[in-house]
Amino acid sequence: MTETTAHHIETARVRRSPRYAVFLVVGALLGILVAAILTFAVGDGVDKSATTEITYTTGQVFGFLALVGIAVGLAVGGIVALLLDRSFSRRTREVRVEHEHVEHEDEHDPAAG
Repeated sequence: MTETTAHHIETARVRRSPRYAVFLVVGALLGILVAAILTFAVGDGVDKSATTEITYTTGQVFGFLALVGIAVGLAVGGIVALLLDRSFSRRTREVRVEHEHVEHEDEHDPAAG
């Protein structure tokens, strides 16, 4: 069995980075929560709309507010993640890493030919 090893040392930059998906999901969930709070804070839905003369149910009001809340929550979550990423990028540090590449050649391996 023959083994060849190659070593070399490289310099790499290390920095923290936020997980964007987590920020977007949390923003969307907060948008839904705000929509639910606003739905029940506005009223019981018995008053007619001044412009359309239509009475909207509580579910419809929540649906409309949830659409807006999710969009705004996604935007705010994305902006917060970008701001955190920018502040983390200022704190990069350089480290030295050892890169090792090992190859094994087995003389008795029938798959090797």
